[in-house]
Amino acid sequence: MGKNESIINELIEIISAKGELKAYVHSFGCQLNVSDGEKIKGVLKKIGYSFTDAAEDADLIILNTCAVRENAEDRVFGIVGSMKHLKDEKPDLIIGISGCMTAQEHIVERIKKSYPQVDIVLGTSAINSLPKLLLDCLNGRSFAADIAEYADFSEGQEQVRESTYKASVPIMFGCNNFCTYCIVPYVRGRERSRKADDIISEVKQLVSDGYKEIMLLGQNVNSYGNDLECGISFPQLLRRLNEIDGDFIIRFMSSHPKDATKELLDAIIECEKVAKHLHLPVQSGSDEILSAMNRRYTAEKYLETVEYLRAYDKDFSFTTDIIVGFPNESAEDFEKTLELIKKVKYDNIYSFIYSKRTGTKAAEIDDRISDDEKSARMRKLLEIQREITTESYKRFIGKTLRVLVDGESRKKQGYLTGKSNEFIIVEFEGESSLIGSFVDVEITDAMNWAVTGKLLK
Repeated sequence: MGKNESIINELIEIISAKGELKAYVHSFGCQLNVSDGEKIKGVLKKIGYSFTDAAEDADLIILNTCAVRENAEDRVFGIVGSMKHLKDEKPDLIIGISGCMTAQEHIVERIKKSYPQVDIVLGTSAINSLPKLLLDCLNGRSFAADIAEYADFSEGQEQVRESTYKASVPIMFGCNNFCTYCIVPYVRGRERSRKADDIISEVKQLVSDGYKEIMLLGQNVNSYGNDLECGISFPQLLRRLNEIDGDFIIRFMSSHPKDATKELLDAIIECEKVAKHLHLPVQSGSDEILSAMNRRYTAEKYLETVEYLRAYDKDFSFTTDIIVGFPNESAEDFEKTLELIKKVKYDNIYSFIYSKRTGTKAAEIDDRISDDEKSARMRKLLEIQREITTESYKRFIGKTLRVLVDGESRKKQGYLTGKSNEFIIVEFEGESSLIGSFVDVEITDAMNWAVTGKLLK
């Protein structure tokens, strides 16, 4: 029996003797974090915990954190601070913090010094250490931590998935790009790709279990396989997954524009199960700012990728990330970003005002742009994008879109909502029994956030 298995068996006995213990696990940030949270739940389920959606009812609380922006960290610290009263009321309550925040040593020191209610600190790749840390706490240890970086991907580890028809599948971890604004390479480590056979086996099982959407995840999925001896590339992986029998759709994020090769674009075009949508973060339309960000492509090169896919299908959908107010972004730089979004006509953008991250190169730049100016630029960008989206969505009116139904509409009683192949939100009248299935919807109207239509039977 392995050491970890022995620890798990000991935990099962302890938890069983205590009666039903409930865990509250909350993940912040990106879909990789959500996937990690599902794995944490898998570990807890194995040792006997049930789950609750209310922190005040829990015997164990784990906050799975994000470090991409400063306000994400501030939010977590606010929540942890507010949980002191829960610990006072229930001294046996165990509180843990995991995820990207905990990969920063100064954050761990802050937790240890200022938040004595926290019992466990768990690194981004240390999920396998959770049973040992829990056992230490249950045996009376006041603070247990493991923030080491592990290469083990824990293949075969059970996950408690949040959906019965949509599944996220991490294919790689870490990042080698070191964009000057980004903390990810420092908290997630260098790029590490899972073996293709393990990924394919997992997807086959998910499809067999009835999952309809497979979302492939990585900080930069386009560089998948660069560290593998077999040399399989991301486009080759897409083609192999496309060959799996079953009715499902393949999505992926995030893609780095510098690695969006013709081989990848052709795979997207030619694989019928790969969504005709690409989330391609541009961040800025100014070559000067892109260089300062260490993005290693130009606006012109980026537009070539867009034009290649639009030549194949004029309705091909693009979404992107944009940072507003990068240190010393000039008014001219910002105007170039506006020009780019007008050329691409994104279906949606995820825009953020630059957030300084300690430890990154950009944090060392003396920024001369005021917060008021950054906010004004953000408002202008969002106003222009709303106009673009409203006009762009009209291209679907009169067409039939294949939609994976997500749930009931929050806005209209008796209506359902879902995402099309192109990642467009679609609303239509229908029965809740359709949730989790593919349907065809004829589009009749367009708004600045979604399209509406009529269910075809």
